[in-house]
Amino acid sequence: MLLKCHQTVAAIIERENRFLMVKEHTKDGIKINQPAGHLEAEESLINAVKRETREETAYDFVPRSLLGIYKWENTSIQETFIRYAFIGTINGEKKNLPLDNNIIDAIWLTADQITASENHRSILVSQCLQDYLGGVSYPLEIINEVTLEHAKK
Repeated sequence: MLLKCHQTVAAIIERENRFLMVKEHTKDGIKINQPAGHLEAEESLINAVKRETREETAYDFVPRSLLGIYKWENTSIQETFIRYAFIGTINGEKKNLPLDNNIIDAIWLTADQITASENHRSILVSQCLQDYLGGVSYPLEIINEVTLEHAKK
């Protein structure tokens, strides 16, 4: 059976033993998630994670490494999610920018608070946190985004 496939990006940001998360409205109620969202047409993965983090938290995200690429088949809705998760830092303070419509707030939580919560947006929230805490990290140079212009050279 073919499942609809969504390509998403997510930011893993730790500061002073707390992680930047978003509290958001979903069709299943209020959930928490890493700053994350869908890749747009003709957008690089790096630009997508920077954009999504700014739109959902009003912070500027600086990717430092790739945490991993995750495939999750949510068979209950017949959809597959491919998540590119990035580790990084924020540059400066939160700006006074409007957040995406579904976002209630950007919040800082400890790993224990995230783990204890039963309101994760998806199974990928805890998996990314576990991998990050386990020291998983890949250099950004592992990403090779080939465009038609690049292929013609």
